[in-house]
Amino acid sequence: MQSRRNFLRGTGTLIALPMLESFSLPASSAGLAADTASGMPAAAPAKRLVCIGTYLGLHAPAIYPKTPGPEYETTPLLEPLARHRSDFTLFSGLDHRSAGGHQNWANFLCGKDIGAMTLDQRVAAEIGGTTRFSSLVLAAGPNNIGGRAMCFGEGGVALPAINRPSVLYKKMFASDADRQRTEYLLQSGKSALDRVRDDAEAMRQRVTAADRAKLDEYFTAVREVEVRMGKQVEHLHDVVPVPDYQLPDADPLALNQMLESEAIMLDLMAIALQTDSCRVLSLQLPGESEVFTIDGEMLKFSYHSMSHHGNDPVKIAELVKVDTQHMRLFARFIEQLKSKTDAEGRPLLESTIVMWGSGMGDASRHANLNIPTLVAGGGFKHGRFLATGAPQPGGKKYLLGDLFITMQRQLGIECDRFCQARHGMAELLT
Repeated sequence: MQSRRNFLRGTGTLIALPMLESFSLPASSAGLAADTASGMPAAAPAKRLVCIGTYLGLHAPAIYPKTPGPEYETTPLLEPLARHRSDFTLFSGLDHRSAGGHQNWANFLCGKDIGAMTLDQRVAAEIGGTTRFSSLVLAAGPNNIGGRAMCFGEGGVALPAINRPSVLYKKMFASDADRQRTEYLLQSGKSALDRVRDDAEAMRQRVTAADRAKLDEYFTAVREVEVRMGKQVEHLHDVVPVPDYQLPDADPLALNQMLESEAIMLDLMAIALQTDSCRVLSLQLPGESEVFTIDGEMLKFSYHSMSHHGNDPVKIAELVKVDTQHMRLFARFIEQLKSKTDAEGRPLLESTIVMWGSGMGDASRHANLNIPTLVAGGGFKHGRFLATGAPQPGGKKYLLGDLFITMQRQLGIECDRFCQARHGMAELLT
């Protein structure tokens, strides 16, 4: 009953538990000791970082309001986030002043120089050492063209992403089964929790009523994710229907499960944060030749094709449908972090910085400027649309790196520069 990091063990299975008050340190020393054990400075408002990046960006006219400030109007892509308006900030005008083109999408988290250590890995090097996984680098399905990485370690090493939910599931629950056996477990309707049922029930009898409710919530969430994953695995080898649209030879059709994979990955990421298994997570959203079905309707164009719309209103309309689905899933993730709590009963979102962005500002023009960026949680002051493209008081011109500086400082990490950025944005967010 002494450790804040606790597990249930079964045959070949290791399941991390959510943070429980029953396993916290005495109230007189909990705050300082917990921060010391985690490697976090005691005064750090945030303790976790999530970076989500989409390869093809967003359709800017559908997300940017006309009016900056707290009274901004709700746009089509902000509609799914309306109920979380006070929990996030939208930025326009931010970028790394890097060259255009798909090859420079990888600038997103590393700044102007592709291959420089990315934001997530810089943070992981400072705060990731005391959790099961110092960082988790993920992708929603395979990136079939070019294998473009989003995250880079020290020395310019491109970090491979886990791109299948079943592999992340296996990693998180430490099953000794191979991938095929893991998929069988998911398809059969069984659960990793079945192997630890007796221990789980015994633990429920030893903890407080609040912790029993938290365990029930956690086990329910795990089972729901397993059911969704089982359905995905069942259809893993289905023949993909081809719509009445001729794709270019260099842009082959891929499996069209990216949006479903994105949803499951976000669910598993929420569980990883809830159990304190990892405090630094990144998720890449690829964008190639997927032809999605959304709300029962198969779209006419591939994702990559509609992003290069050339102002075709039909393609733009379909692109906005895909972008809206991304925002729905992001809103659902934010909701999970608001409802899941830490050991002190505080919503995880209060101490988790969540950034949603891209290295691509306008895919149709291959422009890497004016990148739509959203930041939620983390103890920042939210509820506004900040148009940062124009020079600020004192002649400041904010870069995306300035946001990265402030995010690191909010995590208790000393940082005075990120690539060519030098200012930070504390006056806007804190």
